[in-house]
Amino acid sequence: MTQQIRTLVVEDDELAARAHSEYVRRLPQFTVVGVARSGAEALHEITHQPVDLVLLDMNLPDLHGLEVHRIMRARGVEADVIAVTSARDLTIVRGAVANGVAQYLLKPFTFATLRDRLTSYAEFRAQLSGASEAELDQREVDRLLGDLRGGAADQQLPKGMSPDSLERVIGALRSAPGALTATRAAETVGMSRVGVRRYLEYLFETGLAARGSRYGGTGRPEIEYRWRGAP
Repeated sequence: MTQQIRTLVVEDDELAARAHSEYVRRLPQFTVVGVARSGAEALHEITHQPVDLVLLDMNLPDLHGLEVHRIMRARGVEADVIAVTSARDLTIVRGAVANGVAQYLLKPFTFATLRDRLTSYAEFRAQLSGASEAELDQREVDRLLGDLRGGAADQQLPKGMSPDSLERVIGALRSAPGALTATRAAETVGMSRVGVRRYLEYLFETGLAARGSRYGGTGRPEIEYRWRGAP
């Protein structure tokens, strides 16, 4: 029987933490050993139980994810880290790579995206554990690392969607006092209603937005969207 990859989910947003944990549990070779909502909780979990992999949010309420990673290494914790974050700052990406983060995964993402990253990681571990030191020449090491990180830097949204437009739609949902229809969101961000609806549906599919129907007057009900973090 293949040994389970013991995974710690570190995410301060409750809904995102639940979603990420559920995603991990869907994969038979992974098991969730805990969920931490802050850097301090993550460090406590990591130092009190065996952990193979950490899905580490970079923007935690008490410590930055890179600082959590640095403290892990200073304490001799060898668990691998996949950075899971909405931060698209080049400095943070460079810092994550320089500190040995295995992969960098941008929110929001679908189950399929995380599944591909975790599958690559599981294959990397299996191949590394199955090879002897004599077998690992430079070419083999480069290939293994290339397989592990190959998709992380090229993570893309669905065709026709851009990160900048997605951020604008997310900003409109976050700042709205209530739910928004695609029409109202389009007016707020200055995009077409059809285009905005694609982004709203993407946010709904990735679990970051809730979707419902607004009834009133005559005609068909309007679909409205609400940021999942909103009250």
